[in-house]
Amino acid sequence: MIGRYTFLQVALFLFGIIFCLIYPLGLVWPSGWVWHEGPPAASQYLMMIVGVYATLGVFLIRAAADPAAHRSLIWFTIWSSIVHAGIMAVQSLQAPQHIGHMLGDVPALLLVALVLGLLMRGAGRRTDTAG
Repeated sequence: MIGRYTFLQVALFLFGIIFCLIYPLGLVWPSGWVWHEGPPAASQYLMMIVGVYATLGVFLIRAAADPAAHRSLIWFTIWSSIVHAGIMAVQSLQAPQHIGHMLGDVPALLLVALVLGLLMRGAGRRTDTAG
């Protein structure tokens, strides 16, 4: 039977891949990932997000090999996703032209936080560490 630790490893790997693919997703599906006219690289804001998330994605992929050794990175991902989602939720109410993008991203960020948080709680018992 596959345990939570294995599911945590899979989730870290998959979220890492998704984070690394933000730029290519902006090219293929701009209406879902790009909030401005033109190519993704035309927005300094988007390129900043791409840089931060691609870096985080690479480290999440690396953390998948040994999540117990990368607990602080995983908890950073959880809490930063919650904070990012909260900020975006407030901003979406203040900028109606972007409400579709922002409110679509809020559940995605909360899903990352929820999945990793639940799996870390379960994995924490296995490695004798608290989350």
